[in-house]
Amino acid sequence: MFEVFKEYLLQHIELNEHDFALLETYAHPKKLRKRQYLLQEGDVCRYNCFITHGLMRMYAVDQKGEEHVIRFASENWWISDRESIISGLPSRFNIDAIEDTEVLLFDKASIDLLMHQIPSFGKLITDMLNKSFVTFQNRVHESISYNAEEKYTKFVERYPAFALRVPQAMIASYLGIKPETLSRLRSKR
Repeated sequence: MFEVFKEYLLQHIELNEHDFALLETYAHPKKLRKRQYLLQEGDVCRYNCFITHGLMRMYAVDQKGEEHVIRFASENWWISDRESIISGLPSRFNIDAIEDTEVLLFDKASIDLLMHQIPSFGKLITDMLNKSFVTFQNRVHESISYNAEEKYTKFVERYPAFALRVPQAMIASYLGIKPETLSRLRSKR
């Protein structure tokens, strides 16, 4: 699992063998079966999670029992509940595996230490968080400004692999539309 992470890092920053050894020391590998939770609502998020293989989702469940997908993440992506990990408060979200998934877990203290001891890693994390913020900002704008067809078109353009790997009901939930609407939109294509 760490080799996948190493390749990811090499695509973004320069590191020496000492840096890789230090990173590997703090990386905790974990395998998740399909539908297995990484985080459940009410638990405190303790880890930043780097996905080496598989596909995950972050979602909330409303009072009616309906799921609302916040985001998907696949290979070479990070996922966690930032609010919970920073504040130490219980999470409002669930994170689970859509497919059998392999991840590397880094607790908050480890990430903080690694960012300090390996400045290029710190810059990578900062850049990633900034891009994540912009992505969420755009997602909010699209969700309040676009109609169902525009939302789906943008989703497929931006995440073509997810359109093939993620069940239709989860995509509909992510887009904030009914599964029947998504089915109709997909049949037009």
